[in-house]
Amino acid sequence: MLDVSAQITALAERIYALLDTQPRVLVALAGAPGSGKSTLAGELVRRLRDQRTRAEVVPMDGYHLDNTVLDTRGLRPRKGAPETFDVAGFTHLIRRLKTGEEVVAPIFDRSRDLAIAGAQAVAADCQVIVCEGNYLLFDEEPWSALAPLWDVSARLDVPMPELRARLIQRWLSYGLSRTTAIRRATANDIPNAQRVIDRALPADLVLETRPSR
Repeated sequence: MLDVSAQITALAERIYALLDTQPRVLVALAGAPGSGKSTLAGELVRRLRDQRTRAEVVPMDGYHLDNTVLDTRGLRPRKGAPETFDVAGFTHLIRRLKTGEEVVAPIFDRSRDLAIAGAQAVAADCQVIVCEGNYLLFDEEPWSALAPLWDVSARLDVPMPELRARLIQRWLSYGLSRTTAIRRATANDIPNAQRVIDRALPADLVLETRPSR
């Protein structure tokens, strides 16, 4: 269980300062796989809603390319790498979200390993949109075009040994043997994590997460 209360407070302060001057705030939560982005995004939105602020989480993972496309391109074993997403589609989504209109987005169903089109509607009166994903602050084209679109950006900083342990545990939680879990993490997740760390763009906030005691 992660203690993210300090990170949520720091982000909320930035967000409310901006809401004094603009109707909608786009927040980027970036970081390596296993860094805790989904947990932090969910808790941040819960805090904002508790304070009567309309907020939604919009994950980047809805723009995974389908497995049939990845198979055609020989990329199925690298699913989750930067080149296995519809970057143009995701960038278009973020530009639309900045306009303040209602936007319909896909979400990723991890249990079925596929994206579901039109599964999430972000209302026009939504004040805060928290986007979370590995490559939101990533210094490789075309991903780098996203950086200027964020009103608030944060990167989760987790040491590689801790990331490795979390990524292996993720596969173990799906019922894989320890040997298979280590192989899956080592072959794909850990190289992706290192790539995110090596090519990280500057963020407004760099956040450290730690297990709660």
